[in-house]
Amino acid sequence: MSTLGTIVRMPINTYKQIAAHGKLARSGILNTRRGPVSTPFFMPVATRGAVKGVTVEEVAATGAQVLLSNTYHLHLQPGEALIKKFGGLHEFNRWSGPILTDSGGFQVFSLAHVRKITEEGVKFKDPKTGDMVFISPEISMQIQFSLGSDIIMAFDDLTGLAPDARGRTEEAVERTHRWLTRCIAEFNRLTKDLSVEQKPLLFGIVQGGLDKKLRAKSLEFVQSQSVDGISIGGLSVGEPREEMHKMLQYLAPLYDPGRPRYLMGVGHPIDFKYAIENGIDMMDCVMPTRNGRHGSVWINGDQTINLRNAAFMEDKQPIEQGCDCYACAQGYSRAFLRHLFKMEDPLSGRLASIHNLRYLHRICEQYRK
Repeated sequence: MSTLGTIVRMPINTYKQIAAHGKLARSGILNTRRGPVSTPFFMPVATRGAVKGVTVEEVAATGAQVLLSNTYHLHLQPGEALIKKFGGLHEFNRWSGPILTDSGGFQVFSLAHVRKITEEGVKFKDPKTGDMVFISPEISMQIQFSLGSDIIMAFDDLTGLAPDARGRTEEAVERTHRWLTRCIAEFNRLTKDLSVEQKPLLFGIVQGGLDKKLRAKSLEFVQSQSVDGISIGGLSVGEPREEMHKMLQYLAPLYDPGRPRYLMGVGHPIDFKYAIENGIDMMDCVMPTRNGRHGSVWINGDQTINLRNAAFMEDKQPIEQGCDCYACAQGYSRAFLRHLFKMEDPLSGRLASIHNLRYLHRICEQYRK
């Protein structure tokens, strides 16, 4: 298992395009301090350090290169101080590849009923204990640094997409930009004694909802800053698929070609392919594992079937003919998996999750070829 002292990171210009696929899609190499990563790639979500119900060895076997964990949740439990005592999240959860940590900015949106935003940061009420938790741009950087993250996300202000939210969206964009400059300053302070080879990457986040002018303004600002990557936040939060696709198409020609582009929180195969074909290099989503735990799996042609259905009671087929995931390669039948789901055996969700993760990683591999 690697330690910080032996991690090698390439120079600050971390992305190298290898090939173009069509007009906007591309494949390349993202260099991190834990080694190179081939793009495009999908990051399984290990919110609290683990992909629910699946071991890191099983996650890696699906083709995963990078894992995503959440700053807010790990801060609450077990706390970054304890994780740091173990040598960082890699030693704690036994994942040896790069880890990206979400900054906690998504909780600004998802925990709207228990949070208060000020210019300094955000106060959250812990849903379990009722305790008040404060996260600022500086604190977010400190937490992620203590966790040992290899790709650190800037702390941002994410809003919803209500028709009357224009004023709030514009305010959030401006605050996100101000917070980004604070994140950069704190990141530089925390990493000033590290060599280039030891430094994690820092990504800025573009906001603006479905407003093209705000999006373009935000992208221009983020790309003017000394960040290693560009993240597109605030999509896949309830808007129609067509609206998300229009925004991705609009932004595609505006990206800096020398930096990786990360679309946050998107994981349906249809959106996944559309994003890649519009210049996106990396994505994450809970969908493949969350859906898998409920029996929903993807098969050829991006169709969805639910293995709980009675139609599969006597079905001898694997989940998907020709799939090389562990569940399909071992010949577990749809009938057997339906039986496991009906018996509420956790193995059912585990095998379905493995299949869904492999389905997305196969898409990535096809684009990389």
